[in-house]
Amino acid sequence: MVKFLWRFFISAWIYFVYVPNGNAQIAVKISDTAKQQIFRYGEVDYLQDIHNKLTLNQVKSTAITNKFKVNKVATPITSDPDITYWYRIKIGHNPQSRNNWILEFFDQTIDSITVYSPDKQNNYSATFLGSSRPFTARMYQHKNFSLNINNNLSGNQIYYIRIKSHQPVNVIMVLRSVNWFISYALDEYFFFGIFYGMILVFGLYNLMMFIAMRQKQYLYYIAYNLSIGLYEMCADGIAYQYIWPGSPIWNHNAYGVALFSASICSVLFAQSLLNVKVNAPRLNKLIIWVMLLRSLFFVLCLTVNKNWFSYKIIEIIPLSVAFYAGCYVLMKGYRAARFFVIGYSFLLTGFIIKALISLNIWWLPVTAAIYYSLSFCFIMEMIFISFAIGDKVRILKKKEEEAQLLVIKQLKLNEELKDALNKNLEDQVQERTKELSEKSLLIAQQNEELKSVNQLLKQQTEEISRMNVLLEQDNSILHQDIEKVTHDRVMSTEVDFEEFSKIYPDRETCFKFLSDLKWENGYACRKCTNTHYGHGHLPYSRRCSKCGYEESVIAYTLLQNTRIPLNKAFYMIFLMYSTNGKISSHKLSEILSIRQSTCWAYSSRIKKVMNSRKKETKNAGDKGWSKLVMELE
Repeated sequence: MVKFLWRFFISAWIYFVYVPNGNAQIAVKISDTAKQQIFRYGEVDYLQDIHNKLTLNQVKSTAITNKFKVNKVATPITSDPDITYWYRIKIGHNPQSRNNWILEFFDQTIDSITVYSPDKQNNYSATFLGSSRPFTARMYQHKNFSLNINNNLSGNQIYYIRIKSHQPVNVIMVLRSVNWFISYALDEYFFFGIFYGMILVFGLYNLMMFIAMRQKQYLYYIAYNLSIGLYEMCADGIAYQYIWPGSPIWNHNAYGVALFSASICSVLFAQSLLNVKVNAPRLNKLIIWVMLLRSLFFVLCLTVNKNWFSYKIIEIIPLSVAFYAGCYVLMKGYRAARFFVIGYSFLLTGFIIKALISLNIWWLPVTAAIYYSLSFCFIMEMIFISFAIGDKVRILKKKEEEAQLLVIKQLKLNEELKDALNKNLEDQVQERTKELSEKSLLIAQQNEELKSVNQLLKQQTEEISRMNVLLEQDNSILHQDIEKVTHDRVMSTEVDFEEFSKIYPDRETCFKFLSDLKWENGYACRKCTNTHYGHGHLPYSRRCSKCGYEESVIAYTLLQNTRIPLNKAFYMIFLMYSTNGKISSHKLSEILSIRQSTCWAYSSRIKKVMNSRKKETKNAGDKGWSKLVMELE
């Protein structure tokens, strides 16, 4: 450990010693022993063209040349999108080099790059690069901007680079040999394939989880993963190369759309996965406000100024809120948030690194590893979020198993209670049987004395049994007659509400009557015409077995949306029908104890239906009032 610390401090000391403090520009020497060299610190001079009017000849003039400043940060950054930046680098050419060399620019979001390269006569030729130009116009069909260096030159040669972009960009310039560029590009695209392949794999995995579990959180995470993939493709230049190579305008703004989608979907996913609505209601309100404000900013970017998309630092707000929500519910004991917090820790770390680089606060050189650190953090976040989803499923399954065990235990307890009750009943039955046996013996003794009378009683018993059968038949007929008479009595115009309530005493009876009336000719779904159904949530409602549409018994009837009791509504329809609509709303209010305005509104609706169905109810008799219940569709 001591040796490691000693080596670390020695390396740091050497590194800072070699950071130039003077104004002399250092030339980057071409050497076959070095595969690549990144321009940093004193190797780059810069000049700000505030009026955006300087030409190459003016920049080369003595008056302007002296205004160039030495770059003192690890990586130059164009902080102001309204001005043009000129950069000057010095390359020490070596005609003896066996390699061909290229100058490459890392940041794929730079709008316009003009590289002025010298020749042997000290004349300059311009090479135009940048994301504002069609992809097919590039010298190398690669996501980075690259151009060839003249290997025939010798000595130190000065190159001028003019950069203009609508957003702050990192000016990462690298001198590479073509051999190393090919090897590096192949490896880079290979790892891109792995990265985007992992995004698709995680997306398909969560799609299968959604199909199996039917939980919205999986759809949110799929949308989040695809949005992150699109954002990374925009930032890496892969999207410009393969998806919209001829649309520079879309290339400038697509990352903003992808970043907005990723931000909203990540917050929605965190809200669903962490069950914030239940575990932290106040925090849930804050999350909703954050999503609304982020959406408002997105709309302003689209409608007012698309350059505002470059303020990527705003994503720290929804990301921090989601991370805080994970930490909060974890501290409250919600164990499913463990892996979520770890995954978002990686994501927050990567985002902070990117923010420090974009704000020109990052103190180390921006190497390939640092540049793609956010992509690595995305991968780690996806892995741990997958663990979080699986952990939540495991916890839910464990709770379900515990609930099942509790149910089984309760059922076992119920069985034991039932057995105890049955045994008690058996004991009582046996005791009662014993008493009956003793009484039977006593009766048998008495039967000996009444043997002569018993025969007569037997005959009388048979006669009584026959009469009982006849009485039961008469009672059944009489009961049916009573019900019919009662129904006819209720259906007469002179019946009061108390008598009417004997036929329709409660809501359940009214629902059954409506169900029989509504579907007397069979059921057919109003959405898909399917004729098979199951029971719905409400009494006597029916749910389509095909599309799941549920229809209640009062839907599409005169009683739909009524707020008065159903039996009173029935009686009002009956009275309106019996009096041919002549009964007043005041009378109805007095009879039913309902406000006169409600009676007037409801009776007006009934009259309207009566007028439209005069032919149907003309000869309907006492059944006519029920024909008014079903409204025309």
